[in-house]
Amino acid sequence: MKTKSLYLAALIVISAAVAAVGKDEPRTAGVAIVPVKGSEVFKLIYKSETASKVKLNIYNAASKVIFTETLSNAEGFIRPLNFSGLPFGEYTVEVIDAAGKKTEKINFQPAKVSSAIHVSKLANEEGKFLLAVSKTAGSEVSVKIYDEANNLVHSESRTVTGDFAQLYTIKASGSYTFEVSDNAGNTKTVRF
Repeated sequence: MKTKSLYLAALIVISAAVAAVGKDEPRTAGVAIVPVKGSEVFKLIYKSETASKVKLNIYNAASKVIFTETLSNAEGFIRPLNFSGLPFGEYTVEVIDAAGKKTEKINFQPAKVSSAIHVSKLANEEGKFLLAVSKTAGSEVSVKIYDEANNLVHSESRTVTGDFAQLYTIKASGSYTFEVSDNAGNTKTVRF
């Protein structure tokens, strides 16, 4: 019984010593940069165990400072970084606090413009189909129409700017498949 008590006391003393040593370690901070989908904004997330003065610098690809800010007594924050109006390319975000310097790279690219592709059969109009493509910015639109035996009956490609619409009249009866794609990688297949 005495041996168990001695082991228990030794375990408590060792645990207290380990906990005391852990408190003397330098405080660390975490930095993360997250892109906001579909925009030119990134979120800078900063978290530290202790409050300190935090300096934020953003450098362009030529290592020139394009933005700087100093925050006093910051323990944590989420800061939006708006890159609209800046040239596309690589940027370096630097965060300096009491624990040291942390850097993160951002690859700022244009937001992908998504295109909406819609194909519909006109009601009460035999063999008439409407194709509409919106938000095209100087892209190539490819249209392929297949019959019910999967034979290609029509194929065309055209460069369009802005919104695009086309009415197709198919004189033969049966079912049809429209396959519409653009050079941005948007594809839509519709069967009638």
